[in-house]
Amino acid sequence: MLRLVLSLTLLSPSGLAGAAERSVPEHRVLTPGGDRLGYAPVPRPHTQDQRLTGVLMAHDPVSGDVVMCGGTVIGSRSRSLVLTAAHCLHDKGRRLRQVVFLPGFDRGRTPLGVWPAVRTWVPPRWRDRPYSADLLPYDIGLVGVAPRGEPLEAVTGPGLRPLRTARGTSLRGLELLGYPAGKRYPGTRLYRCLGDADEAVGRGPGLLVTRNCHAPAGGSGGPALRDGAVAGVVSSSSPLGDRRGFTVLTRLGGRVFGRMLAESDRWMRLRSPA
Repeated sequence: MLRLVLSLTLLSPSGLAGAAERSVPEHRVLTPGGDRLGYAPVPRPHTQDQRLTGVLMAHDPVSGDVVMCGGTVIGSRSRSLVLTAAHCLHDKGRRLRQVVFLPGFDRGRTPLGVWPAVRTWVPPRWRDRPYSADLLPYDIGLVGVAPRGEPLEAVTGPGLRPLRTARGTSLRGLELLGYPAGKRYPGTRLYRCLGDADEAVGRGPGLLVTRNCHAPAGGSGGPALRDGAVAGVVSSSSPLGDRRGFTVLTRLGGRVFGRMLAESDRWMRLRSPA
């Protein structure tokens, strides 16, 4: 089992640093046309699974910054839930405000509309404890969005089913999606990276780590897809100066995520008009 002991960077766009010329060794890049971080623009037209991914925007009430992350529609009975990283919703000990989701966002266009959040959820320990690397297995959040006459999935199509994996599970053939921003990345176009992932830690629900992808800032909250399901979300990466960079994924598994998904879905169904 791989032990994750290197320093990590939460992927805030404001924390972007210059990347090494190639931080994923060339023989590890699995993405056709992949760049120095293993990423390449998603070819158009996007597949239906890719169209479920979009930009999640939020406002930091203290700094005034606009935070941009990725998010994806996750299947639910309420048909109104978005999956992302917890630190895209609750960061530095405070809840971010004015959260909106832009599914299918592409070069400034919002073909599937703008969906304001009515409530967000993160694990209690993420919300209540000071940040430490021990919290990374819980860096996962959910957003309930307001219906615009009809629920989110009526517009986007059915949300992705969660692929629940237990600690110690390895996964091959993941597709990481997101909107990287900063040096050499526009922040307005969907990128992908293909990667294989192994266990990173031996406690809690565990973590996945891929050394085929080195997610840049703006990549947080994007999904890791596999066979029409979502296996996890992009949480963090090693510093971009690391010449053997890696990306950490918070897996969908364990009781914490299961309870949070059930609670958010129940709350959204009770709120939805008959």
